[in-house]
Amino acid sequence: MNTPIAGASDHVAAIAPTSVRWRIFGVIFLLVMMNLLDRISLSIAMPTIGKEFALQPAMQGLILSSFFWAYATLQIPGGWLIDRFGPRRIITGSTLLWGLSQTIAGCATGAVSLLATRFALGAAEAPLFPSGAKLNALWLAPSERSRGAVLVDTGGLLGAALGGMAISWLIVSFNSWRAAFVIAGLVTTAMSWLAWRQVRDDPALHPAVNEAELTHIREAGAVRVETARAPMRARSWFGLTLGRASWAMVNFGLLTWGPSYLSHARGFDLKQLGMATFFIFIAGAIGCLASGFGADALIQRGWRRARVLKSILILSGACIFAVFMLLPRVADPVQAVILLAAAAFVVSFGSLYWSMPAILATRERVGIVGATMNLAGSLGGMLIPIVVGLILQYVGTYDTVLHFLAGCGVVYMLCTLLIDLKHANG
Repeated sequence: MNTPIAGASDHVAAIAPTSVRWRIFGVIFLLVMMNLLDRISLSIAMPTIGKEFALQPAMQGLILSSFFWAYATLQIPGGWLIDRFGPRRIITGSTLLWGLSQTIAGCATGAVSLLATRFALGAAEAPLFPSGAKLNALWLAPSERSRGAVLVDTGGLLGAALGGMAISWLIVSFNSWRAAFVIAGLVTTAMSWLAWRQVRDDPALHPAVNEAELTHIREAGAVRVETARAPMRARSWFGLTLGRASWAMVNFGLLTWGPSYLSHARGFDLKQLGMATFFIFIAGAIGCLASGFGADALIQRGWRRARVLKSILILSGACIFAVFMLLPRVADPVQAVILLAAAAFVVSFGSLYWSMPAILATRERVGIVGATMNLAGSLGGMLIPIVVGLILQYVGTYDTVLHFLAGCGVVYMLCTLLIDLKHANG
């Protein structure tokens, strides 16, 4: 009587699990690429736009910062919406709206309209990264979460790298930054269909997921359900938020002012700028993947998760300090690009922060914890363009900017030490 059932069970067990979970993260990877391409487009075009609209450095910094005003403000509401309605709806709507905002930016006529479209872009892009953290908790086993976290951020780094080249090429080809913005925005708008078609809030609802993959996801995460989860300690909240904000100031300092630094301090033209930006952020993408895959490999070999994550992040902060302290002493432009590429490589280790919401919070609160962390990062991203613009306008040297970023690396390193991962098994 029991033999047929056992045979059927053995047959199901013998079927290899599908890999739809990685297809989902492949889609998020592509969306994040477009997210950063649209975001960096203004940084690449700013030297041209600044001349056309006669913008002073402080005003340029204000416009670059305006993205983060809305982005930061909507992190907590966005996290709540993700937990309430699921990432599928939120990601689709977000992609559609930011594509439209980028398209409309091509019609800007001055500082005010450009600032307004950047504000709209920030509002629309706000939920994407917290949605990735939510999908990390819903779709991936604990041993896969570092890879999932860095795949999301690698998409951003490749978006910055390829986006720098693509936007530069479009501006040169069409002799118009407006055409570049419109084309990028229309491509993003079309990708909202891909998000709706592929993403699901529950692996069991995806038609391509087989029982073996569903079992892998659920059984691997079973220990998480069985273990009582204590509230996050105050020092962990402090370390997670301030550490993320300090990291973001370095990361977005490179993203928003890096092209202007190469143009003004190093004398790069638009084509050289696009190529240099490509190499810098490709180095960041490689560093991102290396940190995530390396972390998961060490954890699978028996290393403690807390030790692995903290060691990689502390190394990142120490190297950031060293690189930005050294950069003002380098005169050769090529060597400067190499050092900036090294900076991007180690800065990208901070992508491991995206594995922490799934580690520190219950599944029901991953969205809000990820949004809170991203809010802190957004505040750092909002401040750094203004701070750099003010330094340049009133101090007049990029060396002071580089020293400031080196200090941010130290704060990022010290705050990471405060995050308590000792009892985390997610």
